[in-house]
Amino acid sequence: MSAARTDAATTHDSGEAAAVRVTGQDVEEREEGAAEAPTPTGENTRPEKALPKDAPAEEAASGVTGRFTRWRRVLAGALALLLIAAGAALFVRGQQIRDTPASANRALTDTAATDRVTADVSSALTTVFSYAPDTTAATKAAARRLLTGPALKQYAALFGQVEKQAADQELTLTTHVVRAGVTRLTGDSAHLLVFLDQVYEREGKAATSAPAQLSVTAHRQHGVWQIVDITSR
Repeated sequence: MSAARTDAATTHDSGEAAAVRVTGQDVEEREEGAAEAPTPTGENTRPEKALPKDAPAEEAASGVTGRFTRWRRVLAGALALLLIAAGAALFVRGQQIRDTPASANRALTDTAATDRVTADVSSALTTVFSYAPDTTAATKAAARRLLTGPALKQYAALFGQVEKQAADQELTLTTHVVRAGVTRLTGDSAHLLVFLDQVYEREGKAATSAPAQLSVTAHRQHGVWQIVDITSR
């Protein structure tokens, strides 16, 4: 009976050992199977979307392009404003130049008007400062037509003496305009600088000549230039 118990115990121990060995082997096989089993790919399984390797570079390039576009627009707007400001400044400056006394002086720009006033004044001076003993009356009459204002009054005061000398001394005066230049011409007013050559002749004596320089102011009336002021220089 003791031997039977011993055999039974031995058999029981051997069975538990075998069960342990079987159980361990099953665990190992299950773990290996679980490791080798593929991951299920059902409809609910969503693999992570892989990002392209160059995504950061593209995002950086896109940011740089955006900033460059914004700066280009800002610079274009600033340039447009500068051009407008420059145009306005040039316009104002042009107006100022046109309004200056120099730009109003037609002697610098209007050749025809300058030539006309030069011719009229030169002819008038030649006429009123040229006389002979028998032409003083004609010279006086011409002066009333060619001179006006202060110039006529001054001439009339002096010519009274000249008329008497011309008759007593048989004096002849011939005047030539050597050069005349218009220094200012605005509207109907002109200022001239005139150089004269005057030749005096007396009966029985040699002729003498003398230069003269005059500042002349002339006004245009009814299309004709008349001398209003004469100043000896």
